[in-house]
Amino acid sequence: MKLIKHFFIFSIFLSTFVINVFSQTGTIRGFIYNEKSGEAEIGATAFLKGTTMGAASDVNGFYSITKIPPGNYTLMVTSLGFDTVVIKLSVKANEIISQKINLKEGAVMLNAFTMSAEKQEAKTEVKMSVAKVTPKEIKSIPSIGGEPDLAQYLQVLPGVTFTGDQGGQLFIRGGSPVQNKVLLDGMIVYNPFHSIGLFSVFDTDILKSADIYTGGFNAEYGGRISSVMDITTRDGDKNRIRGKVSASSFSSKLTLEGPIVKPKENGGSTTFVLSAKHSYLEQSSSLYEPYFEALGSENTKGIDTAGLPFGFTDFYGKVTLSAKEGSKLSLFGFNFRDKVNFPGVSGLEWNSSGGGGNFVLIPSSTRTLIEGVVALSNYSITLTEADNSPRKSDVNGFNVGMDFTSFAGDNQFKYGFEVNGFKTNFEFTNPVGRIIKQVENTTELAGFLMYRWNVGKMVIEPGFRVQHYASLSNTSYEPRLGYKYNITNKLRFKTAAGMYSQNLISANSDRDVVNLFSGFLSGPDNLPTTFTDKDGNTKEINHKLQKANHLITGFEVDFTKNISLNVEGYYKWFTQLTNTNRNQVFNEDDPSANDKPDVFKKEFIIVPSDETCKHNECEDMKKITLEKIYNSLQNLSYEICLDKEIMEKARKSIERMLEISKKHKLI
Repeated sequence: MKLIKHFFIFSIFLSTFVINVFSQTGTIRGFIYNEKSGEAEIGATAFLKGTTMGAASDVNGFYSITKIPPGNYTLMVTSLGFDTVVIKLSVKANEIISQKINLKEGAVMLNAFTMSAEKQEAKTEVKMSVAKVTPKEIKSIPSIGGEPDLAQYLQVLPGVTFTGDQGGQLFIRGGSPVQNKVLLDGMIVYNPFHSIGLFSVFDTDILKSADIYTGGFNAEYGGRISSVMDITTRDGDKNRIRGKVSASSFSSKLTLEGPIVKPKENGGSTTFVLSAKHSYLEQSSSLYEPYFEALGSENTKGIDTAGLPFGFTDFYGKVTLSAKEGSKLSLFGFNFRDKVNFPGVSGLEWNSSGGGGNFVLIPSSTRTLIEGVVALSNYSITLTEADNSPRKSDVNGFNVGMDFTSFAGDNQFKYGFEVNGFKTNFEFTNPVGRIIKQVENTTELAGFLMYRWNVGKMVIEPGFRVQHYASLSNTSYEPRLGYKYNITNKLRFKTAAGMYSQNLISANSDRDVVNLFSGFLSGPDNLPTTFTDKDGNTKEINHKLQKANHLITGFEVDFTKNISLNVEGYYKWFTQLTNTNRNQVFNEDDPSANDKPDVFKKEFIIVPSDETCKHNECEDMKKITLEKIYNSLQNLSYEICLDKEIMEKARKSIERMLEISKKHKLI
């Protein structure tokens, strides 16, 4: 706790220093909105005519132009599909001007002064291994059943492997699904994909943006060792009530939004947005029975032509209170349900629910943007099988966090803290009839700081995160670094590296490629004290966390205004992984098992990283895989994946297990 206290004292000191350095200049900041709907406009460009000073609006529509020498300026704001806004302003030393911008839809653009926000960000931000997805992009690809969905879009991203209708599991660059962190308006969602795999719990019509980090993410994110999906929803129309009803062969949905209190000249507003989705796939799929019958009895053997046994129902609601200067408070809640029923064979149900609030605060006297979130979320899943006892998993969790962002020209300093807690309850019967139960409570405390520094042609983003796992008495120190060098205006080199850790583990084995049951466990405290590596050497276990190191490097090339090439090579090293032990035969407390190896009496085992076989590592491990995505003639990117000879090492691991089993007369 003392370390975290000193960490934040240092953060506040550094933030104050950054602000004071530029105290003799002025700042223009504010929010950019779509005048028709009142929704924040992402990626709009605000710049001062005749200068190189400018900024792009973020996910909240916020922009900030700092380090402005005193004088008179012309502020210009542009965005594709909107008329350009021109405003005359006078800036004084130490003055902060708040300027709200409303953009009118139209085709009038001042081309001589139009700047591409995306191209500008590419030069001033590292942006390593991140895909910024908008609803427009999701709707631009072919969709199944006529319903565009984030789950379908993710399947065409480089480095992403999806199990489809076999559980909807997402494997990103060799990592397992439990190693992916999913945030919805800052709230943790434990299972974002329905069992059929073609649909997520997110309604595309209410999404604002989705940032998909497939590796090398900086210090603002933690608690997972593979990837992060940060998803944000819209606030709702501020000016009129409107809705949408749609139906497809798979599902139907309803979206409703509008103002509760309309915006006034000198006041704020209150809006709402509601979304509901329901699947009737089990009923509608039976319409295709004649096509199955036409294939012949042998080909349709085992196919239940009475209908596909998948069903789901999703609800999401959000209320937003906005102040006139742009600060806002949002309250939200959700309930997602999923059901799979194979009559006489097995049945699976899961339910995910939660709620909370987040806020954006713009203090009038500082150059700092403050964001925070408080949320609760619950997840419960049950699998029943005709020839086995049911499996159950429950997760009850909360997360609280605050971020502080200070702006200084193209430079940015950000720091914050997080408190996460969850309780897991897991029950499972292994193949030898042993009932495994575990109830765990855990709390995670984290603090981070990061700085984006633009100097000459370089962009340097150092970061540092401290992650303390109270239940395990382990602290993880995680340095992060991003770097970009603008070789020319069209060619850029970039690299990123970092250390990552997590406590949450899967109730399934990492060797499972297909598994509808997606349960979770808190990392156990009773791990073995040693493990045997691939060479037969015994090594000590000095911590109880799952850890990974990322190293990514690549380059970007702009061929034309609309086509760019992004090439990345990555190395992801899992230094320690924890798995449930399916081979447990004896009770650890049974005196008669004292002479038995840990692998047959421990509930959990440590898995060396080079002995795990992930979903996308089970083909030819010696070749280099090139993955390609081409989306709407706007973005062309390749990814190079360098894999190891894991299959041979996995075979040796199995042989060692058989030798141990024979030695102790277990087989």
